[in-house]
Amino acid sequence: MPIRPATSADLAEIQAIYAHHVLHGTGTFEDAPPSVEEVTARFAAATEAGGRAGWLVATDATGVQGYVIYAQYRDRSGYRFCAEDGVYVRDDVRGQGLGKTLVAAAIEAAAAAGYSQMIAVIGDQANAGSIGLHASLGFRQVGLLRGVGFKFGRWLDVVLMQRALADGTER
Repeated sequence: MPIRPATSADLAEIQAIYAHHVLHGTGTFEDAPPSVEEVTARFAAATEAGGRAGWLVATDATGVQGYVIYAQYRDRSGYRFCAEDGVYVRDDVRGQGLGKTLVAAAIEAAAAAGYSQMIAVIGDQANAGSIGLHASLGFRQVGLLRGVGFKFGRWLDVVLMQRALADGTER
């Protein structure tokens, strides 16, 4: 399946994919889906990051099937070599390995952009799909934040996973 950089033409489909996850999942702690305008603003901010952030999409004849975002983990300069990823796939193609393919592409792109480490901040300790796909790509669990999120009337944990990139060292 082709993976390419997202364009503004993809943003409505990206918004729809993310909206589904916001409304039905615990992989993100947003309670209300952002509008297409808000997604467009987020995309513009990433585009203005000068190659240090990227949005990649997987597409087929039916449109965008999933996307992955990578960007600097935190805004402070000390984090300039550490990226964070976020991956979301269309509900009708979940469990088919698309998320893994997208994260693998993000790993490659982030390494090419000069990042040496990648962090996955996974909402909900029960999110076995995301935890498993990250583990299969060499991420290891480095932390568990208990009860830091609240969604759907319950407290949720956050799993932190980390992977060294091409120039990174295991720490």
